[in-house]
Amino acid sequence: MIERLAYLWPEIALFVTTCVVMVLGLSPSRPTRKLSAVVSGFGVLAALVLAVLTTPHGDAVTHPGGQTLLPDLPRYAKVVIAGVGLLLLMLAAGTVDRADEDRIAAGVQKFDPLRSNRAEFYAFFLFSLTGLMLCASASDLVWLFLALELTSLPSYIMVAISTSRARSQEASVKYFFLGAMGAAIFLMGFVFIYGGTGSTNLNVIAESIARSGVNSITMLGLLLSFIGLGFKIAAVPMHFYTADVYEGAAPQVSAFLAFVPKTAGFIAMALLAAAVGWTHGPEGQSLPPEIRMTLWVMAALTMTVGNVLAIWQTSIKRMLAYSSIAHSGYMLVGLIAGPGAGPGAENGLSAVMFYLLAYGVTNAGAFAVLACLERRQADGEPIEIDRFADLKGLCKTHPVLGWVMVLCALSLLGFPPLLGFFAKVPLFTSGIAAGEIPLVIVLGVNSAIAAFYYLRLVQASFLEAPDRDVAPMDVAPFASRQAAGVLSATGVVLLVAASGWLFAQSGRAGTPDRRDDRGVIRTPTEKPADGRFEATP
Repeated sequence: MIERLAYLWPEIALFVTTCVVMVLGLSPSRPTRKLSAVVSGFGVLAALVLAVLTTPHGDAVTHPGGQTLLPDLPRYAKVVIAGVGLLLLMLAAGTVDRADEDRIAAGVQKFDPLRSNRAEFYAFFLFSLTGLMLCASASDLVWLFLALELTSLPSYIMVAISTSRARSQEASVKYFFLGAMGAAIFLMGFVFIYGGTGSTNLNVIAESIARSGVNSITMLGLLLSFIGLGFKIAAVPMHFYTADVYEGAAPQVSAFLAFVPKTAGFIAMALLAAAVGWTHGPEGQSLPPEIRMTLWVMAALTMTVGNVLAIWQTSIKRMLAYSSIAHSGYMLVGLIAGPGAGPGAENGLSAVMFYLLAYGVTNAGAFAVLACLERRQADGEPIEIDRFADLKGLCKTHPVLGWVMVLCALSLLGFPPLLGFFAKVPLFTSGIAAGEIPLVIVLGVNSAIAAFYYLRLVQASFLEAPDRDVAPMDVAPFASRQAAGVLSATGVVLLVAASGWLFAQSGRAGTPDRRDDRGVIRTPTEKPADGRFEATP
């Protein structure tokens, strides 16, 4: 197992950082406790650098060391995870212990390490990011299951402690029990895959399926796995928790939930789909019919249910929750389309990987606005805004935050020439190239439906006048939250200039290994009659 260390230096950096943060957050000295966020940031930044410098990719990937199905996926995914993770970490400032810290600073309360949640919150944040990176490093079903649970379990606690309100605890309990059900379903699927192929190693599973096909036991396992992983990405029918959890949690934690579990789910789905493989022919490429139809129905329902229910929401967080469901449906189109029939073909997996980056950056900006604006309750405790009416005239009263919301809402819609547009177009083109025309039509119709509620955000922030009868909003005293929103909006605009390079990187991450057992490149044709791939010159 020593060869696995080559894949784990970013995760090791995050783990060491977590241990340090847990100690710092329990210090009786307030300046020392405040270092928890700074040290966490340096740890995530170190993980990003290590992901670039140390993660094997391409020809450096060996069979004993890691999965060879998508050999460039780990490095790309870890860089994206660390990059978006830094934005989410900036949003997390002041999420817990804010009232206690104010009372301690005022001298009316003594510091009690048993009541302090700062160390736990940042530790759980880092543990979840570590689990997400481990998903990208997975080469075995057991490893993948443990990584998925390490990603999810801390998030249950983060929801519960994100606010002092009872509905946060209610949301956490609902999230936990439904999460346990989802985990049980995909774990049972992994068991059946092992029973049908005789191995938990993804490379061996892929070889077994390529050699003998998908037997009934393996097929049952794959179907259960994809359905169970639907919970991670909030896909129908595993989506019921989403709106209640997003509404109950603090906005900065909702932003975390919109990216981290979703990314883990799609990485796991991509690895399983790559183990099965896509067939290529004159009519495009697709997964085995049973899996394709399951994902097809899931994608169509997820897009439609998410967008239709988002229209009726008066809570912005609930609207963004249903929007998150819809975006999962969009990305399932790319998963169904697959990697294309060869070099230069439209690559649906690449589109999914690029979309995860664009969605993570853009969604963080939308939630940053909600995390920055607050009103005082009767008891003096601040509470974040959550109604469309609260955004009226935001571009006039708080211009920076108003334009952050406008740009991020338009990017989530896919409005050109923003980043979201360049992320959504490859989903259409890969779906068309794969012959999934009806599904692409559903995608187009749902993108039009989404315009209704995203433009409501733009209208309220930019076109409407401030409501003079409502008390003005305060800006939360955490500069890093505003900085995260500004960075997100800037990324929505400026990353367009680098979209070609970014998509090329995601293209490598979404390209299956085309080497045969002799180490030569496979042609993008089907296997010859003797079962061996031909070699290109």
